[in-house]
Amino acid sequence: MMLFKAMDLFVMARLAEIGGGYLIWQWLRNGKPLWVGILGAVIMVVYGGVATRQEFSFGKTYAAYGGIFIVMAVLWGWLVDRKIPDLSEWIGAGICLVGVFVMLLKR
Repeated sequence: MMLFKAMDLFVMARLAEIGGGYLIWQWLRNGKPLWVGILGAVIMVVYGGVATRQEFSFGKTYAAYGGIFIVMAVLWGWLVDRKIPDLSEWIGAGICLVGVFVMLLKR
């Protein structure tokens, strides 16, 4: 059950980090209004708060977040930016996801 809670928190944190970073990217790189960048920064702060809800140590939490981030970044690029990932990106994301589960299996 703890693994499912952890995965829910990982997904929420990743959506906040990627979403916030994406909004800041849109503001700085694509000329969107300042409020888009500010909203992105606020969402990034939310990400930091969500991360602290994990029951693992700091190192384990952030190492696992890294793997989840990679998977979700590939999905974000595909679904939001409409850039279809190639086979190597899918394989790499899958390897990272396996690594996350290996790290989290032992408390």
